[in-house]
Amino acid sequence: MTPETSAVVLSATVTAAAGTVGALALARVAGRRPALAALGAPIVLVASLGAGVAVASRSMLIGEDDYRTLLFVLLAGAPMAAVVGLVLARRVWRLEAEHARERADRDRAEQVETSRRETIRWLSHDLRTPLAGIRALAESLEDDAVADPHAAHGRIVREVDRMDAMVDDIAELSRLHGEAATRSEPADLDDLVSDAVATVMPLADAAGVEVSARALSGSVLELDARGVTRAVTNLLRNAVQHTPAGGRVEVCTKASADRVEVAVTDGCGGIPSADLGEVFEAGWRGDDSRSGRGMGLGLAITREVARGHGGEARVANLPDGSGCVFTLSLPRTR
Repeated sequence: MTPETSAVVLSATVTAAAGTVGALALARVAGRRPALAALGAPIVLVASLGAGVAVASRSMLIGEDDYRTLLFVLLAGAPMAAVVGLVLARRVWRLEAEHARERADRDRAEQVETSRRETIRWLSHDLRTPLAGIRALAESLEDDAVADPHAAHGRIVREVDRMDAMVDDIAELSRLHGEAATRSEPADLDDLVSDAVATVMPLADAAGVEVSARALSGSVLELDARGVTRAVTNLLRNAVQHTPAGGRVEVCTKASADRVEVAVTDGCGGIPSADLGEVFEAGWRGDDSRSGRGMGLGLAITREVARGHGGEARVANLPDGSGCVFTLSLPRTR
């Protein structure tokens, strides 16, 4: 075998070995960091070729000056390989970002569609009860079979109000699921909490439950005042509905460097651990004691309001098991 042939074989062997090692390393990285693999691919290619040429040239016993010149020529290709790698990595990163956005949009669309189907199912189920009551009362009034027509009219009005509240909840949840951005404006969170407390006071008085606001933080935020007021009202209404007569519901606001939280503490007796993750799902009502109180959309609306602001809604049982703490957490900047 001539020296030239030996040099070619050696160059090919070294190039293949270096390229294989580099390719295996890139393959491991590509699964987790495709952009990093794209950046490294041209560099591995140039490095493999450079290693093969350098070893072959050395075996041919060329002069030291010529060998250094050859190395400088090979190294000159490294910056170009890095530039090509950066271009490829940037393109891969953009494709990943677009794919992630498309996947998120697709997942959200599926969730919205599922929620709409469930809402229609709940609507057809939950509206039957008030409609049946209204029909029975209307037929009784028509047949003059009602001892107290005035009381019957009052019941009809209450059932209509109940249906109106259900439809309002459905419309609000549909709005929050939509793509339109909510309108933000500076608002004092404590004022919104006070408005929510005033809204649920008649319900609390009728149920014999005390509602109090304490330890307010005085925070002013850029937020959707209407949505946040409704979210806090839903938390308070839920707390009052599930706190026994003579019990107490407390609401407070807490502020940190980057977040503001509204916490509502009730005396519901706690929620089973297995159900804590389902509380904010649309239609969830838990046990029989929580049924018959609407469509179960109030807490779902609260969660969607929180998400729309980049925040979260969560729940935890009190350590003594006497009740729960529902928290609406909002970032100071959206």
